[in-house]
Amino acid sequence: MAIESGIALVLGLFLFTVVLNLPFGFLRAKVKKFSVKWFLYIHLPIPLIFLGRRMSHLDYRYIPVFVAAALIGQISGGKLIF
Repeated sequence: MAIESGIALVLGLFLFTVVLNLPFGFLRAKVKKFSVKWFLYIHLPIPLIFLGRRMSHLDYRYIPVFVAAALIGQISGGKLIF
C-alpha cells in the first residue's frame, strides 16, 4: 500500500508541476529571450515546486522528475495559442 501511495504522490506533484508551469511557459514565449521577465517566468514556479516536494516529504532523488515536468509545462505552455 505504501508503494502505491508514493507513486500517487509523485504523479500528483508531477502533474501539479506541469500545470503550474503552463501559464508561465505561455507568458515566457511572449517576451524577449533572456530578458528579466523571461528569466522570472522560468524561475518563479520553482519555490512552489520546492515547497510541494518538501511538504510531501519526497527525497531529493525526485528532483530530476520535477525538472522534466517543469520543462514539459514550460514548452507546452509556450506552444499554447489564444
